[in-house]
Amino acid sequence: MAKVTRDDVARLAGTSTAVVSYVINNGPRPVAPATRERVLAAIKELGYRPDRVAQAMASRRTDLIGLIVPDARQAFFGEMAHAVEQAASERGKMVLVGNSDYVGEREVHYLRAFLGMRVSGLILVSNALNDNAAAEIEAWDARVVLMHARPEAIDDVAVVTDDIGGAQLATRHLLEHGYEYVACLGGVAETPTVGDPVSDHIEGWRRAMREAGRSTEGRVFEAPYNRYDAYKVGLELLAGPDRPPAIFCSTDDQAVGLLRAARELRIDVPGELAVAGFDDIKEAALTDPPLTTIASDRSGMARAAVDLVLDDGVRVAGARRERLKLFPSQLVVRRSCGCG
Repeated sequence: MAKVTRDDVARLAGTSTAVVSYVINNGPRPVAPATRERVLAAIKELGYRPDRVAQAMASRRTDLIGLIVPDARQAFFGEMAHAVEQAASERGKMVLVGNSDYVGEREVHYLRAFLGMRVSGLILVSNALNDNAAAEIEAWDARVVLMHARPEAIDDVAVVTDDIGGAQLATRHLLEHGYEYVACLGGVAETPTVGDPVSDHIEGWRRAMREAGRSTEGRVFEAPYNRYDAYKVGLELLAGPDRPPAIFCSTDDQAVGLLRAARELRIDVPGELAVAGFDDIKEAALTDPPLTTIASDRSGMARAAVDLVLDDGVRVAGARRERLKLFPSQLVVRRSCGCG
C-alpha cells in the first residue's frame, strides 16, 4: 500500500497542502472551523500520519522537551519528572529524561545530546551547574528553564519552592513541641552554598533556631541525599552519646533512611526522637511513623516550567520576561514530630 501523503489529504479535503499543514501544526495561520473539520475527517479516513522528522527538520524544532535531573531513582526527582511529563503531554509534547548523577560532565553530555536533537526547550534540575554546561547553553542560545535549583553559573528563568521558608516552618514546628534543640541533617561537603535547595533548607533551619534563641554550632550533620547512605549516617549519629532530641532532614529520602536507623537501634519515634523532612514524597505518608514534612507544589511547578520553556515570549530581545517563579511551601503534619 502506497504511503498516504499530505497531498492526498489536501485532495480529499478540497484544500491546499498549506491548509493541511496549518491544521496539523495548529498554525501559524488560522483555519476556518468547517475547513478544519474537513481536513481532520480526511486525515482520519486516509489514516494519515504526519512525518515528525520532516516537520522537525523544517521547523528546526521537535515536539520534545529535554529534562535533566540528578537522579530519577530518588523519589523526589522521579515524582518531579512524572509531573513534567504530564504537563508536557497537556501541551502536545513528549519528554526526554537524562540523569546527571550529580556529575557535571554527564550534565554536559545530556545538554549537548538534547540540544543537538533540537528539542523545543530544556528543563534543567541542577545542583551545581558547571561553567562548561553554562557555556553549552549559551552556545546553542537554547530556551532553558531552571527548576528546583538556581545554580550560580547561569542566570536563567527559574521555577523554585520557598526552600528557606519551608525549612523554617518545619524547624519551628519541632521547637514548638518543646525540644531543647533541633539538629539538621544537611547535604554533603560539596553542596553549593548559593542557589541550592539543601543549602536553603539549612539556612531556614538556622533562622528558626536563631529566632528561638538556640545555638546551631555543631548541630549540622553531613549526609548524602539518598536514603541508603543517610541510613548509615543515621546509625552513627543516633548511636552516639549526644543523640539529638529532634532532627530536621533536608530531604525526605534522608528522613526515610534516618527512620530506618532509629527502628534498627530501637529508638522510639517520636517518643525518644522527633523527625521532620522536606519534599512530601508520596512514601512520606507510609513511613513508620508517618513523616511530618514540607510539601512543594510539584504539579504547579512542572506546569509553570513547561509553559515557560514553550512560551515564545520567554526570550524577548535577549531579556527575560519573568526571571523567578516562587511557589510557597506547606507544612504537612504527621506523627513523626510528636503530633497525635
